[in-house]
This record gives sequence, structure tokens and C-alpha cells, in this order.
Amino acid sequence: MRQDILRRAAAVRLILFDVDGVLTDGGLVLGSDGAEFKTFHVHDGLGLVMLLESGLEVSVISARPSAVVAERMQALGVRHVALGVENKAAELQRLLAQLDLAADQAAFVGDDLVDLAPMALAGLSVAVADGHPLVRARAHWVTECRGGRGAAREVCELLLRAQGRLDLAYRRYLPS
Repeated sequence: MRQDILRRAAAVRLILFDVDGVLTDGGLVLGSDGAEFKTFHVHDGLGLVMLLESGLEVSVISARPSAVVAERMQALGVRHVALGVENKAAELQRLLAQLDLAADQAAFVGDDLVDLAPMALAGLSVAVADGHPLVRARAHWVTECRGGRGAAREVCELLLRAQGRLDLAYRRYLPS
């Protein structure tokens, strides 16, 4: 792991994840009655829980409103959920102000062009492996896993490792 990435990750206190294409594979399954279905990877969910248990602030942000996403985030304990957001950079700035944090204390994980502006503001910008080429090119770091297939967990473990908290996060799950 590059030292500049570890240095940036060590400073992070707030991490924002895009939803479609990052926490999901980007597919949208819509029923004829308007019902929406999404697939989330359980490894990613546990990663978010480990971040929260370690005292980091976790946020999800999406341009799409989604009751399914709101329900999943509530089940995981994620308090900062911004759905139907047109300007993700403004939402990042709002959240930084609310939490009294500097931009270099934030990480943003994205996959598509609408994520470029908040990625440019964050101290650590991450693109998922199957993100748009421009997003990957402008990210500080690119995951090995694809969106919705463990990429979020990869980011969670990077942050915890860089902050010296990964072993403690694992300890809860290891048999005595």
C-alpha cells in the first residue's frame, strides 16, 4: 500500500459511500408496480458496521431516492443517509460543517461522473474497480473489488488498517 494513501486514510473521520455502483453492482430491478429491488453484499455491510463500531462517521449518498436503501442503512446503524441528492459536493460540505470536520478528514467512494465533484473535495477519494475510467483516473486509490462485490469492505479495512484499528475490529469476531 502506498504511504500517501495510508496517510490520507489515517486522517479520515467521515466516509461517504455512493450507493448504486458502489454499495450495489449498479443494477436496478424495478417491478411493474414501482417496487425497487437492490442487492447488497453482506461483506460490505459488516465493513460499515466495523467502521461505526470503531467510532468513524459513515454516510451514504445517492442521487436516487430509495426506501430500500434507507431500510438497509437503518438496519446497519448508518445515521447519515442522504437520498435523492442532486449536488453531492454540497451534501459533503454540509455534512462536514455539521460534524465540524475538515475536508481532509473525509473520504468519498464513487463510481461514476456524478461522483467526481465530491471526490475532488475529499482528503481521500476512492473509485471502485469497475467505475468509469475518468473516475478511476482521478481517484487517489482504486479498489480491487467491483462495486457491490466487496469494494466497500475493502475501503473499510483500508481505513481501519491505516488507523491501527483493524485488529481490534476483527477481535470481536474471533473465537476466544
